[in-house]
Amino acid sequence: MLLDFKKLLKRIGDSQIRLSVASLYGLSAMDKAEMQLFREAWPLIAVERRRQILKTLVEIAEASFEADFDQIFRFCLTDEDAEVRKAAIDGLWEDEDVALIEPLVNLLRRDPASSVRAAAATSLGRYVLLGELGKIKAEHSALVEEALLDVIRSSHESLEVRRRAVESIAYSGRECVREIIEEAYYHEDEKMRASAVFAMGRSADPCWAELVMGELRSPNPEMRYEAARACGELELLEAVPLLADLVEDADREVQEAAIWALGQIGGPEARRILAACYEKGDEFLREAVEEALEQAEFLRSSIGIPFHELGAMIDEWNEKE
Repeated sequence: MLLDFKKLLKRIGDSQIRLSVASLYGLSAMDKAEMQLFREAWPLIAVERRRQILKTLVEIAEASFEADFDQIFRFCLTDEDAEVRKAAIDGLWEDEDVALIEPLVNLLRRDPASSVRAAAATSLGRYVLLGELGKIKAEHSALVEEALLDVIRSSHESLEVRRRAVESIAYSGRECVREIIEEAYYHEDEKMRASAVFAMGRSADPCWAELVMGELRSPNPEMRYEAARACGELELLEAVPLLADLVEDADREVQEAAIWALGQIGGPEARRILAACYEKGDEFLREAVEEALEQAEFLRSSIGIPFHELGAMIDEWNEKE
């Protein structure tokens, strides 16, 4: 069996051979002996090939819950190539093991590549949330939050890293978080301002409602997108009429965000807008509406209703109103 695995590693690592996605499944859930062989073979693979392998593994992991490449992702956190390290961080996006906190904090504080530090800042956000939910020890969440706060306050850190840290610290209930988000919102750089709006939604703090709804009319599609998502996160019922306008936005991602937000907010008006959007929308919008309705709390009691019946449901909802 190990001989076959060695042959698999040789094929995967050969830059002259087209990388087979199917073959990469053979790296899932490796046993101890296979992982040792992988560790020995990996440094001998050309850097471009390593990048290709890691990025493909991340894509597979996102698409398939059965695939398990966490051993590889953890091992590659120390790869000599920054793109590989970043991909490894991305691959661990669902891993909630507190053993990852220390290596991620180290990458945030010390990695020479800003792209890796930014990815680490984003990845640490889930531990801030877990801390707020009481699912990890206070000492673990404190370590994460202090590292993020240090980055945010650093005058030497890149804007990209600092804004990702702002997004992650937004989950925290610390008193300083409001001030951090407000300062980010009035920053001179529009990317930081977009991150601030993103953070407003994550904070679950209704104090941001007016600012978030105001950004739904922003000329910048990125800001409209983040504002729509934030309205959904904050469940702003008063934002429904404005989100209805964004369902017909010129930007596809903004449309999708508005539809998602309406699903999160719920209520008769949001439901009517989503149903009408499904009725007259193209395939893209229909898929977005289906996902929104599946997630919407108001539809949970109606599981099993075919989406092609939504048109008939519009009249029924109107009559009830």
